[in-house]
Amino acid sequence: MTLIERRSFLGILAACAAGGAETLPNRPKVPGTLSLRARRRTNRVGSAKDRVSEQTLRWEAARTAIVICDMWDSHTCSLSAQRVAAMAPRMNQAINAARSLGVTIVHAPSETMRHYEGTPWRRRMQQAPAAPSPIEILARCPREPEETRDFPIDDTAGGCDDPILKEWTGPLPWRRQHPAIDIVGFDGISDSGQEIYSFAKQEGITNIALMGVHTNICILNRSFGVRQMTRLGFQVVLVRDLTDAMYDPRRRPYVSHARGTELVIEHIEAKWCPSILSEDLTRVIPGTDGPAS
Repeated sequence: MTLIERRSFLGILAACAAGGAETLPNRPKVPGTLSLRARRRTNRVGSAKDRVSEQTLRWEAARTAIVICDMWDSHTCSLSAQRVAAMAPRMNQAINAARSLGVTIVHAPSETMRHYEGTPWRRRMQQAPAAPSPIEILARCPREPEETRDFPIDDTAGGCDDPILKEWTGPLPWRRQHPAIDIVGFDGISDSGQEIYSFAKQEGITNIALMGVHTNICILNRSFGVRQMTRLGFQVVLVRDLTDAMYDPRRRPYVSHARGTELVIEHIEAKWCPSILSEDLTRVIPGTDGPAS
């Protein structure tokens, strides 16, 4: 029995003990204010360089969700999978700390929902009443023409930096989220923008912090990604130290993979939303989480 199956079994036992109730309990909404150092970029007229600024955002933990994008257990690109595996333990530490402060955690490993069917975390998202959205929630939000022209890296070949690219003709290699990331408690699992939007409305969530991969593709394009969530009216930030791009240094602008990821982050800061460091999600302003001691 896998870890997910054991957790699912325990969840079923708990439901039976409660009389077989189908509706899952609501998450507790606890006090606490996060202080986020949000970095943005703006274009200066007549200058080749962006103006970088930092603003402090005050977000209530109870109104904040972390959405973890496509941190799969495997990938068609071996070097990409290796970087995800290295990032996952660090990500889990930040998520665990944020969860303990009352931040909602939504796991969004796309195309793996079958693996989680029947678990309390999947059911929690499915049970949220469908909320009408102000705009159509697209399955995928492509780059705008101007954005395509100005995009800082060439990822037209997919961005994989493996020495020899594999041809995938059968099923894709990912089956679930990376096992180094815990799924516990009041977490949710969904790869649907509509489900995540409805759940956010149900829970009073107005702030979204996105982390995961890949910065230039899924983080921007998914139905729950930066473009869609920003257009839906959420306050959105990218967690810049817990993301990675699909970029091959053999393509324009011929920089290191790490610098390629930074360029995409800078593009997002200028075009879509600010970025923060994960440590800002791991603590609240002293005294905001209850009576002063």
